[in-house]
Amino acid sequence: MTKQEMHASVQAQLAIDLNCTVEDLNGEQDSIIFTQAKENPGRRPFPRGAQHFEMLTMGKAIIVSASPDILAIVKPALLGKDRDEAFSMPFIYGHGLYYLPDLDQMRAIDPPAGFDYELLEREDIPALCRLEGFEHAIGNSGDHPRPDVLAVTAKQGGQIAGMAGACLDCASMRQVGVDVLPAHRNRGLAAYLINRLTLEILHRGLIPCYGAAIANIASQRTARRAGYYPAWVCSYKGRFEGYELLPTC
Repeated sequence: MTKQEMHASVQAQLAIDLNCTVEDLNGEQDSIIFTQAKENPGRRPFPRGAQHFEMLTMGKAIIVSASPDILAIVKPALLGKDRDEAFSMPFIYGHGLYYLPDLDQMRAIDPPAGFDYELLEREDIPALCRLEGFEHAIGNSGDHPRPDVLAVTAKQGGQIAGMAGACLDCASMRQVGVDVLPAHRNRGLAAYLINRLTLEILHRGLIPCYGAAIANIASQRTARRAGYYPAWVCSYKGRFEGYELLPTC
């Protein structure tokens, strides 16, 4: 898989999720494209409420996907806004920066000394979910719509000190998360665990991705050290209290 092929595959998935086209995502103009949220076959199974709102950009064009009543609120408010103004509207919150592996630059990171490392498969995940302190790395087992399917652990003295996990976002993509216990931070462990898990996912012909909140600088730095580059920004929640919800057709 080349970097271009990976990018195209991710765009195809995002187009399904947002009910738009790849051409919309590739738009070169600073435009805002509005689409009605739909349960398209193959969309990633993130939970949606009756009043769904999501806004995403991969560069210039912005895609706004929402339920009809929310579109009736946000469309007139966003028309004519540039990208910075749009993402700063008072009804928008929950900004996330999403990363893809930089296949042109990614290399295996040397493991920090003093730890024992183990790659674990899906059948080993339920036992990991019972551990405290690793909620970002792992937590979806059983019949969860996005189950965790792969993990890398770092142990010291027989106890898990850090863990990276990957959940099944869709057929082609695995979202990576990581946790390192406070006593073991600032030693490069998080970047190594993400890097190793990412290379394993790529080896299986799948696409890893990594998400960080806009305000979480430490997580963003870790993503860069692990070999990722920022690919899109998504605001996945809205706060519409006080706005008039218009009846849907």
